[in-house]
Amino acid sequence: MPHFVIDCSEDVLNKIDAKSVLSKVHETANNSMLFDEADIKVRLNPFKENYLVGGKEAPFIHVFANIMEGRTTNQKAKLSKGIVAQLKTMFPEIPFIAINIRDFEKATYCNKSMV
Repeated sequence: MPHFVIDCSEDVLNKIDAKSVLSKVHETANNSMLFDEADIKVRLNPFKENYLVGGKEAPFIHVFANIMEGRTTNQKAKLSKGIVAQLKTMFPEIPFIAINIRDFEKATYCNKSMV
């Protein structure tokens, strides 16, 4: 935890490789000082088909961030803006770049080491 899942149209990766995108999101999350670096997980799902943006196939990037509860709204807003700013710098031509952050509840979270 945290998990950053990046959905994007496949054409986004024509100019910059997936590893660079993954690394930039990881680096930005780590630089936020909200997480232990070893806990940060980043995945990327490119869509070649079966997506619409504004009713048509258009380039997009959307990051779904799932983090443990306990961070302030201000901390989460700063994280969101930081990640979008980095992606905007990498992909100035992409019209839709966004992120949303969801909190996990500590009480209901479980991983392998907890069982």
